[in-house]
Amino acid sequence: MLMDLFLSTLDRETERLHKNKVRLRVIGDRAAFSPQLQDKIAASERLTIENDRMDLIIAANYGGRWDIVNAVRRIADQIERGERKGLEISEELLGSHLSTADLPEPDLFIRTGGEQRVSNFLLWQLAYTELFFTPTLWPDFDENLLDQAFADFSSRHRRFGGTGEQVEAFSVQTTSR
Repeated sequence: MLMDLFLSTLDRETERLHKNKVRLRVIGDRAAFSPQLQDKIAASERLTIENDRMDLIIAANYGGRWDIVNAVRRIADQIERGERKGLEISEELLGSHLSTADLPEPDLFIRTGGEQRVSNFLLWQLAYTELFFTPTLWPDFDENLLDQAFADFSSRHRRFGGTGEQVEAFSVQTTSR
């Protein structure tokens, strides 16, 4: 039933996305989808690929572990074909093979419904993302709660894996150049 809803939504909304210059992208394992849905996703993405006003990324049948395993498989295939060596594997190389490789890493992850975990979502990409948890269910998450999440986010001192002193030293170096 969910896949039928997905298909009918694509049928109904793709043209409007295109008209509003929104690029649609679906990330996740499409193999479980019907051929009809796979074709519709591909057609919707093709139609909107040149749009540049906004990106709409839909994670359907997506898992962070799935994404990492697929990236590793693509790199392994390159190694088997002799296109690269195992010693070339780095965080940057792995990241460049993820389904979100061309997107910036999220700054803020908002989890609704009282859950306090990322639930296998964007595992690699969330490494330095700030997390905001709320007991409010998604349908009730409103503009006031979004403002609260933004206020909480803006009050944080982001260190991206460094200590506060390292971040300060880096900030001083980059602003004095």
